[in-house]
Amino acid sequence: MNILVINSGSSSVKYQLVDMPSERVLTRGVAERIGEAESRLVHRWRIPGGEWQDMQRDEPLADHHDAFRLIGTAMQETGAMPTAGLAGIGHRVVHGGERFREPALIAPDVVAAIRDMSPLAPLHNPPNLTGIEVCLEQFPELPQVAVFDTAFHQSMPAHAYRYALPEHWYSEHRVRRYGFHGTSHHYVAEQTAAHLQRPLGELNLITLHLGNGASAAAIRAGRSVDTSMGFTPLEGLMMGTRCGDIDPAILFYMSRETGASPASLEDALNKDSGLKGICGENDMRTTRELADAGDARAQLAVGMYCYRIRKYIGAYCAVLGRLDALVFTAGIGENSPEIRAQVCSGLEALGITLDTGRNHRQDDGIIEIQQAAAPVGVLVVPTNEEIEIARQTISCIETISSR
Repeated sequence: MNILVINSGSSSVKYQLVDMPSERVLTRGVAERIGEAESRLVHRWRIPGGEWQDMQRDEPLADHHDAFRLIGTAMQETGAMPTAGLAGIGHRVVHGGERFREPALIAPDVVAAIRDMSPLAPLHNPPNLTGIEVCLEQFPELPQVAVFDTAFHQSMPAHAYRYALPEHWYSEHRVRRYGFHGTSHHYVAEQTAAHLQRPLGELNLITLHLGNGASAAAIRAGRSVDTSMGFTPLEGLMMGTRCGDIDPAILFYMSRETGASPASLEDALNKDSGLKGICGENDMRTTRELADAGDARAQLAVGMYCYRIRKYIGAYCAVLGRLDALVFTAGIGENSPEIRAQVCSGLEALGITLDTGRNHRQDDGIIEIQQAAAPVGVLVVPTNEEIEIARQTISCIETISSR
């Protein structure tokens, strides 16, 4: 059975065709710059023997309908017919609010609920919904499933997800901590348990999704009990261009002092803060190169980034009471041994000690990087949100079919 995984953004559509249950990716690609003059499709598919072949099509894509039409054409031309053995379509949806704790088979009420959540994720839910609506038009007979980034964190207790704000802000306006990156945190937790050959229900984990966006999660027995992102992805760790935790009164101060509008302040916190705000660069690779060359601002940015992560590790150790493993994932977490080492430096009292040689080992799979006798495992686990979406899509379809 094949599952088509769709991640529809405001100006792009990413997709993968995954053979299940082998989890072998057959086709992947992205239609990007939709609505712009220089739109294009980058399409990859496997040829006999398993090697990847690449194709690029530069042509106008006026809207998402054009993008899906071109994706379908590319699949037909390369032998990956989307209807051949296609069991269903899994859609990434960023925000499911409090309603969705699990993936949901898409029906009119689910579409309406996703639209209702759009004020909570105005940059993400509308394009996610566009992808769903186009696929419903093109594949009306296929089961389609929405997989929500927020769903995994719906297991958080009220004392973790509520803010100390007026009650009606929550009851009337849905202001609470939701958390994000849930699909990634769930996937790496499952992978960690399988690697350690222990039931996930027995493990206490801290997972660190460190990319341009970054978040930490405290996971007890396979359930998220706390996470660093909150009402929006701004809260928590320092990121590439997002500020992470700040004193909210800073916004009132800057508004009074500079006359800045709410929109400009929001833009500054989302797009001009984080690493970029401190040293002018949002890419950790460039930031580290500058830091290694002696740039003081870049050194400060790296130091702040790692310090914030250490604070959350300490807090989540207190939340969990016992830690079995610390897990690094995503672009920075998987590929920067230097950042991993700096994050873990000084955490020996928590049982976290790295082996330098293991930490610098290059490997495409899961690696353990703790010292041999360390009481807490430290792992690098490559994330794969598309595979997790495919897994949850199959599970949802099979559950509905068995009723």
